[in-house]
Amino acid sequence: MFSKVLIANRGEIALRIIRACRELGLRTVAVYSEADRASLPVRIADEAFCIGPAPARDSYLNIPSIISTAELLGVDAIHPGYGFLAENPHFAEICRDCRITFIGPTPEAIAKMGNKSAAREMMRKAGVPIVPGSDGPVHDEAAAIAVARGIGYPLIVKAAGGGGGRGMRVVQNREDLLGALTEAQREAEAAFGNAEVYIEKYLEEPRHIEIQILADARGTIATLGERDCSVQRRHQKLIEEAPAVGITSKLRRALSRAAVRVAEAVSYTNAGTVEFLVDQSERFYFVEMNTRIQVEHGVTEMVTGVDLVKEQIRIAAGERMTAPREGEPRGHAIECRVNAEDPSRDFLPAPGSITAFVPPGGPGIRVDTHAFAGYLIPAHYDSLIAKVIAWGLDRDEAVARMQRALQEFEVKGVPTTIPFHQQALDNAFFRRGEIYVNFIQRRMDLSTLRA
Repeated sequence: MFSKVLIANRGEIALRIIRACRELGLRTVAVYSEADRASLPVRIADEAFCIGPAPARDSYLNIPSIISTAELLGVDAIHPGYGFLAENPHFAEICRDCRITFIGPTPEAIAKMGNKSAAREMMRKAGVPIVPGSDGPVHDEAAAIAVARGIGYPLIVKAAGGGGGRGMRVVQNREDLLGALTEAQREAEAAFGNAEVYIEKYLEEPRHIEIQILADARGTIATLGERDCSVQRRHQKLIEEAPAVGITSKLRRALSRAAVRVAEAVSYTNAGTVEFLVDQSERFYFVEMNTRIQVEHGVTEMVTGVDLVKEQIRIAAGERMTAPREGEPRGHAIECRVNAEDPSRDFLPAPGSITAFVPPGGPGIRVDTHAFAGYLIPAHYDSLIAKVIAWGLDRDEAVARMQRALQEFEVKGVPTTIPFHQQALDNAFFRRGEIYVNFIQRRMDLSTLRA
């Protein structure tokens, strides 16, 4: 096992990793930018080291500073969390070259799954269903028109080198295709340094279902059930739950088997998430694999009892995973991402100082947060304040507990998404489990909300 772990991240995920390390008896190093000098991870870690000025977002992307800090402080492993360097194969390779363990998959696996267009082709060869679309990147309008002719409208243009909704455009007709192609290429280049895009058929009302996997170096692959992440804005998740409502045991087994084939195709190790779109007839299609811990990992932990971050660390240290290869979920869990955003203004980010902060508690409630009264939410980082996770014996109890938790949750000084979550949980379609990726646009009226 390791002796000291550096966390190359910030916010609630950095705090989450520090706590897991502490329970395993490992010392921790928090790296931070000046904007995060007063943050909880910096205060709680055993050691902390500044790697960049404020307001430089790139501090957490500064590989030379992170590696030199790790070497200076005698670190033997680095956990990248999610975002920033978590899916950067170059960073993982440098860690390996410097004899520092990267707590995640191999650089080769990250690279293979990082190019979404190439990953589609790999999955097609592995027998995993993919959404109809282009064979590889699309570079010009003529090629785009040819693909559109074959699959029909609507379609979606996606960045090959990234995710999170950036470099993504939905196209309804040929007249809009060129503009969408150009915009997606420009945004993809700016966000990921890679202008390549590909095209898929746009499914009208699919569900976003993902399978959590763990794989160790001995070839053991565990599937820890599915999460439904269909409630999204701008392709960014807002509510996640496990297990998914209303899917058949046959579909659940098929998704798990497909996720294992994905992992086997790239000799995957550590934690990962295989994402699928599921249509109304229960046909499913591979979308991408996230080669890291997910923001929403907590809902899986609540229904399985598995500490995914500890498992990541054990696997990276060469130990056997302790998680069962399969297992039935216990109860139901729902996560609401509380962001500093104004949902009545199209979820406009609203950085600023939190003047009062009282998180909820009580039976079945878990709050993952790095915020506190007096905390300044920086403008140049993610707007996430907290993840509220509610567990119940069944979905109705989980929803009731979440409603109670959101009523108790006091955040003052900045607008938040709490009113959105309250409206969503009270929505009749949501309560029936009739959710899909355009649920907000089709089933909710946000104009009446007051942040």
